[in-house]
Order: sequence, then C-alpha cells, then structure tokens
Amino acid sequence: MNEAAPQEFQEWSVDQWFNHEGQLRLADLRGRVVALEAFQMLCPGCVTHGLPQAQRILETFSKDEVAVVGLHTVFEHHDAMQPHSLKAFLYEYRIRFPVGVDRPSEKGIPETMERFKLRGTPSLLLFDRQGILKAHHFGAVSDMQIGAEISKLLSEEND
Repeated sequence: MNEAAPQEFQEWSVDQWFNHEGQLRLADLRGRVVALEAFQMLCPGCVTHGLPQAQRILETFSKDEVAVVGLHTVFEHHDAMQPHSLKAFLYEYRIRFPVGVDRPSEKGIPETMERFKLRGTPSLLLFDRQGILKAHHFGAVSDMQIGAEISKLLSEEND
C-alpha cells in the first residue's frame, strides 16, 4: 500500500457539491472506507484513468462499506474550469458519485489540495472507517492494487 504519512482526522474544504444535496463532510462518512478521487476536468490522466477507476470502485464495492467521492481541485486553467462547466462535464461523463469543488485560496492552490499535500491530479486518497488518511496515490494505479488496499482497510476495521 502506498501509505500516507499518519495524519489526524482532517476535513476537506468544499464550496459546492454536485450529485449530492447539501453539504457532505468526511465526518458524515465515518463507518465506511472513503475513496476520494481528486481531479481536474481538463486533465487527460483524470479522464482516462482516475475518474473511470473511481466509477469502477463505486460499481465493485457495497455503498454501505465504501463511499466514493470526487474532488474537483483546480490549480490551473481556472477560467475554463468553472462550476457550470463541471456540471456539464459530470453529465457527459455520467459521473454519479458526489463531487465537491475544492475551495480556492489566495495562494492559487485550493485548500483541500494543500491540506492533503496533493502533488497534482489525478490523485486517489483512501481513508479508513474513522476518516484517517491511509493511502495517497498520484497518477495511474492498477485496479488490482486499489482493490487490495480497499479490501485490507475493510478487513482491518472488522478485526
């Protein structure tokens, strides 16, 4: 497992949600393993690897056990990647899981991206049932590896 440095529970910082009514906090998902796919809609790796993998995670694991969440974290091409464009993108690519818009900061790096020390997109973060970050992947990762890591997190919490 590409383990993340041990971290205390941290919340994401989202301005707007798609495919979800109201706010969605990481704390709301306690009791489930969370797969957070950080992406940009103009990122080729996100479109070809990250988002399809998130969809496969959603289809493979029980929604009662694993929550899949997207984070649109824009650190470049800000004018082209506005929420109205994201809404159309999610519709066209049939993304059905909740997607939050990472809150921008004055530094140019969105707040959640900075908080979780994301190096870019696509990034996949895995959180245990307590909401603690356990794995951080940057770039394409095999489905088998991610499936094994999620299964390990599910079994650890049931011991």
